[in-house]
Amino acid sequence: MKKDTILRVENVGIRFRMANQKVDSLKDYVIKMAKRELRYREFWALKDITFQLKAGERLGILGLNGAGKSTLLKIIAGVLKPSEGSVQLNGKIVPLLELGAGFDGQYTGAENIFLYGAMLGYSKAFLKEKFDEIVEFSELGDFINVPLKNYSSGMKARLGFSIATIVEPEILILDEVLSVGDAKFKKKSEKKIKDMFDKGITVLFVSHSIGQVRSLCDKAIILEKGRLIAQGDVETVTAIYEENINKIT
Repeated sequence: MKKDTILRVENVGIRFRMANQKVDSLKDYVIKMAKRELRYREFWALKDITFQLKAGERLGILGLNGAGKSTLLKIIAGVLKPSEGSVQLNGKIVPLLELGAGFDGQYTGAENIFLYGAMLGYSKAFLKEKFDEIVEFSELGDFINVPLKNYSSGMKARLGFSIATIVEPEILILDEVLSVGDAKFKKKSEKKIKDMFDKGITVLFVSHSIGQVRSLCDKAIILEKGRLIAQGDVETVTAIYEENINKIT
């Protein structure tokens, strides 16, 4: 990988196995497995994906639902392992994929700061140091001491965002997270992300909003049914995407 290249994705593909028939219970699954009656078909969620980013570049990832956008981000983040190809990273990565996916509803917001933070790789000492800052940004106030089972989805997302963005990574992965919370918090979260951009981090950004991609990114790619069909500067690629959308509608 070249010295100024921070991310290289080369010939990446991922294959899933899908059962041909519905299995309604674990008992049925075990019986069919024992009788060798289960039949599968292979499904390539991604195939032959190749691109690279230099430090400081911001890539928008466009595509309809089911195109493979989130799957690609999970492979880059290390959540999924590709069936073929490789991903090379040169820097600390923070993925904002499913905010609060590791939360426990029985624990308070305060307790979940340490639980979720540990899952993101933050030390207990670091989380103690940043605790007040996380709570202040989340705007949860006294609710920080309330069990998460009593939180709204917006409150959970705000807490997850506040914990995940407490560090400054070299590579930031964003999957539709700028829609968290109410209009006020959405504006606040966008400002925090833009402040991180100004410090020269590299970004991979998935959004259904072409306007957001144009505003935040300088490069873009389009995925269609797991294939990379266009890549280049953001204006050119978003124009292609708009044209494709108009043909569908």
